[in-house]
Formats: sequence, structure tokens, C-alpha cells
Amino acid sequence: MIPLIGYGDRLSVRPGETIEFKVSSQNPAPFEASLVRIVCADPNPAGPGIQEATVAADFAGSYPSRAQAIAQGSHVRIEDCAALGACDDLTLVATIWPTTPGQGEQGVLARFDPETGAGFALALGADGSATAILGRNGAHPLRVSVGKNLCPRTWYRIWASFDRDRGRLTVGQAPVRPDPFVDRAGVAGLAVEGDVASDGNCPLSIGALGGQPVSGHFNGKIEAPAVFGRALEADEAAAASAGEAVAGLVARWDFSLGTTGTKVFDTGPAALHGTLVNMPARAMTGAAWDGSETCWRHAPAHYGAIHFHDDDVADCGWDTDFVFTVPQDLPSGVYGARLVCGAHQDTIPFFVCPPKGTRNADLCVVIPTFTYVIYGNHARSDYGPHWHARAKEWNGYPWNPADHPEYGHSTYNFHSDGSGICHASRLRPLITLRPGYVSIAEARGSGLRHFQADTHLLAWLEAKGYAFDLLTDEELHREGAAALAGYRTVMTTSHPEYHTAQTLDALTQYRDGGGRFLYMGGNGFYWRIALHEDAPGVIEIRRGEGGIRAWAADAGEYFNAFDGAYGGLWRRSGRAPQALAGVGFSSQGLFEGSYYRRSPQASDPRVSWIFDGVEDEILGDFGLSGGGAAGYELDRVERRLGSPEHTLILASSEGHSDNFVLVPEEQLTHVTTWPGDPPQDLIRADMAFFEGPNNGAVFATGSITFCGSLLHEDGDNNISRIIANVLDRFLDPEARFELPG
Repeated sequence: MIPLIGYGDRLSVRPGETIEFKVSSQNPAPFEASLVRIVCADPNPAGPGIQEATVAADFAGSYPSRAQAIAQGSHVRIEDCAALGACDDLTLVATIWPTTPGQGEQGVLARFDPETGAGFALALGADGSATAILGRNGAHPLRVSVGKNLCPRTWYRIWASFDRDRGRLTVGQAPVRPDPFVDRAGVAGLAVEGDVASDGNCPLSIGALGGQPVSGHFNGKIEAPAVFGRALEADEAAAASAGEAVAGLVARWDFSLGTTGTKVFDTGPAALHGTLVNMPARAMTGAAWDGSETCWRHAPAHYGAIHFHDDDVADCGWDTDFVFTVPQDLPSGVYGARLVCGAHQDTIPFFVCPPKGTRNADLCVVIPTFTYVIYGNHARSDYGPHWHARAKEWNGYPWNPADHPEYGHSTYNFHSDGSGICHASRLRPLITLRPGYVSIAEARGSGLRHFQADTHLLAWLEAKGYAFDLLTDEELHREGAAALAGYRTVMTTSHPEYHTAQTLDALTQYRDGGGRFLYMGGNGFYWRIALHEDAPGVIEIRRGEGGIRAWAADAGEYFNAFDGAYGGLWRRSGRAPQALAGVGFSSQGLFEGSYYRRSPQASDPRVSWIFDGVEDEILGDFGLSGGGAAGYELDRVERRLGSPEHTLILASSEGHSDNFVLVPEEQLTHVTTWPGDPPQDLIRADMAFFEGPNNGAVFATGSITFCGSLLHEDGDNNISRIIANVLDRFLDPEARFELPG
């Protein structure tokens, strides 16, 4: 593990609110904590460099070091299961869809203590077949396996039974849909001798063997696990796992109940309800799913499965080392809890918002923390030794998530079983959310994304003397448009990609109420996410049909479990980015930037003021992000997707290399596009403007690398001048923006 690292229990706070910091330090000496204000997080010596200032804080001081562990892996935990201890005979049944059979012993349904060896469990054995485990006093547990390895991603019914009177331990497996070419069905038994310890006297686990810490996590889906208080025959066990009524039922868990929550419900007489640990994926297709319905809300019986993973991390659950209650007079901005212990350092960023209902400036910058968390700990495929060489050369943040899977990867990565990661959490150390972290060790510019890239904009605002408040998308989600009330201008940062319905509603209502809105990035307002009501800090993404996707959701699993809404692109829910900001995602390439060419519409009297003091036709052929203001991910105007008819295209990018391609939703065949234009015409970023209702207006850059050009030549450049012109006009209470016609 990283020698010194931590996280806060929240990413944004208002004055009077408290944030708790949790630290793991492996040094025997105490660590020092202090507060810093973060202005710029770019370590590139060719730019402004990392800019921070120490701020007085009551938590500053020394704290004892301690290493805090991370317990990866999801499962269901059922604490009170005394009803099972009263059973002389037992049968455990479940329907499973394993994804890594043969990769270690994996608990399916277990009341088993690996430390003492006591208890009873239904598991997948190391050989990949159904296995029964039975504890014995003073001896190693008994194990019996069917001996026929299960096929990955195939539904099976499995069971284990113990008959005390007959002294028999039995295990069986049968495919839900028999394959005429592969025989995977079978039953195996073992005579039981000696003193049996079938009662583990511990919590019952679904999806793991148990223990402290919990071990033997299952990879794959589990459906309808059940316990019977007698030894079932093989035909009875198969019928019981299929949901048929069989005598002796003690507990049966129906995972189709309470799908949006963190509880699982026992429909049997014992009412052994349980709690999810580390947020496995719910609303998963079960053995009965036949494609007749793709929304779990409409056919819950088809969605009775939960997908467990041995590397799920939803909440590290670390103990708190110190707290910070934000003073009433602390200005809004980006701050960090700085940790130092010997040669090791860490900074945990957080965002201070103004007091609720108060604004301290006319300008508000919305920080996209949902996007930061979704990308949190992204292990990139282009990672290699060159990354460490760049970090060392620039004295940047030295740790990379590719080397540290223990903190959980991002939703741009895969679980160990090959399934896409659909949950992200801020309740863990986020390596990628650190000052000095370099996303891409590329030759042109700084190679920054997300938080670090966004500080280019914040540092420029400070350098130019613009007062601003910060809000995050958390506040917009919880408080709606009221959070933006009174701000004359609201602006985004470089990549506000992930949104809830509430955040889009808040921005739309602000705009239509006369707000002046600057969209300063690219590929924004693209994916729909859901927040968990019972587990603050956890976000869900379903990568459904269409879009530039790191992985594809399986058929029938496009609807969010957290809120029941159709996941995937907002465009597929009728809210394309163009409808809010005038431009939307069109093309993506490598992390390199090109330039804009001013268009004839830039001379329109409605927008000519934007170019006051700018004579250049070529705009932004420079910058810290890829070497140009128009790069990496590009947005264009598209009226059929919601760009207002009166939108003016001020400039469009050109000169992109051949590695730039259309996003999939724009491509119909290998030669035709959705709007009918030649593919090359759609590979561009549009700088756009349109007036809104009630004296409002919108300006959009259409490029993810745009903010990296603001600080070029100490802010004395045409991109900087354009944004200053827009901000000055947007912040002017006397400025008028009239809808044409």
C-alpha cells in the first residue's frame, strides 16, 4: 500500500459543516496535518507550476500514525442467524452464474468461520465445481466437490446438504439449461465421521466464505439462495433452488425485493434480512430472464440476481484521524488537507462552497466531482515506465492507480472477472484526485485531465482578478437551481461529463431564468448517473447502448439499480448536450490539441464584442493541454439534437490528425453518419454562442483542452482575451442579450 494516504468523508463542504479525514500511515513516527489552499495543481515546469498557500486551521498538528487496511470484495452480511444453529440437518441451495470458476475457493452461501474451521458452507471449490464444506471439532473441515468444473457465465443450480443421522455430506450441481455437448451435472457425497461443528456461530455470508476480514469472495451472480432445516434429496434440492415449494424452508432471500436499497430480504419464516457490503451490482438479469422485458421494474422476477465481485470497494470504512469544521469566514475555493510523515507527503483535496443561500461573488464555477469520482483511480492502458519518469522529472505525485488496485479502480476499468465496473465511490483514497498527478505522460503539454486540468481555469481566474465562488454538482443535485440563484454567471470546468437529472435540471432552470452560462470544456453532459440514497458517496453508471464506452453493459442491464432510470447516454433519454449548452460530443482522438479558425459568423454584431482586441483568424494554436485549445474530445453544434436555431458558430477547429474519429452514436455504417454529413465534417469543435430567455446567454468552447490554453504566455493570448471578453460582458449587470426575432 501507499505509505501515506487518506481521504475525506465528503468532497464539498459549506461553512459550519464538518469533514472527517481518515489516514493510513505506515511510518512509526506521527504524521503532521495542515490546511492548504490549492490554486494550481499542474506540476509541469513549463506552466505556472503547483501553486498552494498554507492556511491556518484548528486541526493543524501531529497525529499518531497507523496503517488502515482495505477490505475488498462484496457480499451480503446477515448478523442474527441463530435460527440456523437450531437445525440438526441443513441444506443450502442457490442459483449461480459464476464468472471465475476455478480461481480459488469462493463462498456462495456460508455460515463458516475460516479461522476456527467451524460451520457449514456452499461454495465453488478450487476446481471450479460445487463444493460443500462442513466443520469438525478438533479437525480440518470436510470438503466434498462434484468434480466437474462449471462453465463461466452460465446458470447453474447448486446445493449442499448435511444429514446428521445418516452421517452424510452431499453436494450437487445442474445446469439451468442443459448443454447437449457438455455434461456439467453431478452429485457427490462423503461419509461424515467424528464430532461435527456445523454451527459457525458467526454471521451468515452470501457471496463470501466469511471470517474477519471476510475472505473467499464469489465472482458472479447469485440468485434465490435458501436454507432448509433438513437434508434434501437431490431432486428436492434442485426443485428448491428453482424456487419450488419444498418442506423445511428456514430462509429464502429474494434479491428482486428492495433493489434500490442496501438491504436484502428473507421471505422465509426466520426473516433473516441482510445488508450489502461494498455494493455489489443489483438489477442484474437472473436465470429466468428471456429478453421479453429489459426494465427490471417491469419484471422483477427476471431480475432476482446480484453480481458480486472480489474487488468491489464502496467504503473503506477507515477510522477518523481528525476533523475540520469549516469556519464561517473561510473563502470559497479549493483546499487540501496536507499530510507529511518523514519523506512522504499527501494532499487530500476538498471544495469549500459559500454558506447556503449566500453568494460572495457574481461568478460561480461548478466543480464536476461526480466526474472526478467516476474516473477515480483510473488505471490507464497507456501507463508504463515513462509515466514514472515524467512524475519524477516534474516532482509530481509519485503514485499511479495501475500499481495500486487495492484502492479500487474506476468505472473505466474492469473487475477481476472481466465485467465492467459500474459503481464508483469517494469513500476511499482517490489517487487521481491529487495535486501534481499527471494523467497522461504525453510529449505535448502537461497531460492533465479532470481536477488537475480544471485548476488551469481556476488559476487563470485568480490571475485575472475575477472573484468567484465554487459549488459542486453535489450541491446542484441536492439543492437544485436554488443553489445557483443570484449568480450573474455560472461556468463549468473542462470536462463536466457525468450528470443526474437533478443537475441538468438545475443548470437548465438557471439558464432559462436569465442566467449567463459558460461551458468551458468538451464531452460534457454526456452520461447519465444515479446516486445511492442509502449510501452517500456511491455513484452508478450503466454503459448502455451507444457512446464512447470503456465497456458495454450486458443485455437487459441498461436500467440503473439506484433509481430505476434508463442508463447510458443522456442523448438516449432525449437530453442531448446540445439542448443545454448548444454543443455536444462529436469526436475523440489522442490527447493532442489543434486550433480554431474564426468563422464569418464571428463578425455578427450580436457577438462581435467577443473578439474585441483579437485580430487573429487562427485561435488557440498553443496550450498546456495537448498543445492546442481544440483537442482530445470535441463538441459541435447540431440543431437536430437541440442546438437553438439562433446559435452562432464563432469558430470551428481544424487540422486534427487521423487518430480523431466520430463517436459511435454519430456513425451509422462504415460510410454513413447519423446527420448525413461526411464523417470528416463532423470531426470538429465549435465555439458557439446563443442568447437565452430573460436576458441570459450561453457561450460554449466545445473542447476538453480549451482551458489549458488560458495561461499561455501568462494569460496574454487570444483564447484568454476571448474568455475575458465573455466574462466581462456576462458579469455586467447592464449588458443586454436579446433573443433574435
